[in-house]
Amino acid sequence: MPSTPNLAAPASGLLVAGTSSDAGKSLVVTGLCRALARRGIRVAPFKAQNMSNNSMVCADGAEIGRAQYLQAQAAGVPAESAMNPVLLKPGSDRRSHVVLRGRPAGTLEAGEYATGRRHLAEAAYAAYAELGERFDLLVCEGAGSPAEINLRAGDYVNLGLARRFGLPVTVVGDIDRGGVFASLYGTVALLEEADRVLVRSFLVNKFRGDPAVLAPGLAELTRRTGVPFVGVLPWLTGVWLDSEDTLQVGAWRRSGAAPGALRVAVVRLPRVSNITDVEALAAEPGVEVLVTVDPDVVAGADLAVLPGSRSTVSDLGWLRSTGLAAVLTDRAARGAATLGVCGGYQMLAATLDDPIESGAGAVAGLGLLPTRIDFAAAKVLGRPTGTWRGHPVAAYEIHHGVATVTGAAEPFLDGVRVGSVWGTMWHGSLESDEFRRAWLREVAATAGSTWTPEPGAAAYGARREAMIETLADAVDEHVDLARLLADTRVAGALT
Repeated sequence: MPSTPNLAAPASGLLVAGTSSDAGKSLVVTGLCRALARRGIRVAPFKAQNMSNNSMVCADGAEIGRAQYLQAQAAGVPAESAMNPVLLKPGSDRRSHVVLRGRPAGTLEAGEYATGRRHLAEAAYAAYAELGERFDLLVCEGAGSPAEINLRAGDYVNLGLARRFGLPVTVVGDIDRGGVFASLYGTVALLEEADRVLVRSFLVNKFRGDPAVLAPGLAELTRRTGVPFVGVLPWLTGVWLDSEDTLQVGAWRRSGAAPGALRVAVVRLPRVSNITDVEALAAEPGVEVLVTVDPDVVAGADLAVLPGSRSTVSDLGWLRSTGLAAVLTDRAARGAATLGVCGGYQMLAATLDDPIESGAGAVAGLGLLPTRIDFAAAKVLGRPTGTWRGHPVAAYEIHHGVATVTGAAEPFLDGVRVGSVWGTMWHGSLESDEFRRAWLREVAATAGSTWTPEPGAAAYGARREAMIETLADAVDEHVDLARLLADTRVAGALT
């Protein structure tokens, strides 16, 4: 049974829940972490369970959700496995691969989701308690909606977590998608009373216009629910940090290609993983990135990117069934550039032997690179560094497939290049500014494009940091932090 919340003692954390996926929870937590860190509060992010194929490797080799890694950066503390103790990586519609405290820990079937996670819940609670002893405040991110009543009995990431530790809850509603009043009201209305008392505030996100227009609706909703609003966050143009949700893929897309732009087509695989790799390309001035499944768009791009995959063999079959495999083969034949990253690199190989992820055994790859991929039970997790033509590269690795080069090829970031086809196991390499710009210059030359790097363009890391600062500025200006955190043990530091 869910525990009774302790409402007397100041809470060690705050839970940021949302009316739905992509309501903006991750970015709100990021902004809160930076805003509180600015005040000298020792703050850390926490997400009990994350379901995402966008992940990152911490300095100690632990794998966590990409969003929690970014939130740790916002808080100014090293990322660690306790900040995201349970990571579920969907490999199919009915099975997820479990990462527990940063390491592989089997699978979770769809039928087990509501009832088969008790051991995961206890691991998450232990991680929260561990962090709670070392930090002044934990800013916790919920998952999906706290009103998913079909899953409430086994919940430990939303109100299950809040009940366990007596956390005040703020519910974020996305006004940009419409129906924000109904979604906020409905969220509270569906909760049982012991959960409802923990909802201490509402927060509207992604508002465009004059907040005064909202005032009557906010007042009426507070009258009906007893829950006050602590702020209305504006729509922040150009902020699209390290998404964990596939709904946000391509949030950085520009409205149209500028003349002379370098056109990049990223294949949106069904089980795409770590597609955040291409965000650094999208941030580069004069580079137009489109995430697509359209064969014509992939065929016509200056560069095609095959990103990572949580289900490589299955996604390889999908490439063949959609005709995209033939498009990629044609690109190689006519010298058009293609980059495969991790799972995408594996698909470009001659053969794959996979008794682990899919159980398919030996299958033929696209045959565009002279490599053989053998899947091993042990997952490779690391933070490699290297160089390409003298340019430094820092990256991270997350994969079961091990590549063996079987023919003549030019080395490329622990992978290979043959002609216009490039492959690497390294995620995150494109965030290395010197390398990215030098490599794109070569791609542009291959494509006959006039693109060149813009002199003085911001480094990708600096741009990410600027987006965190923008979020924190918005929180400072538009959120009543003292009211939001009134029931926590840092309340005195905000008055």
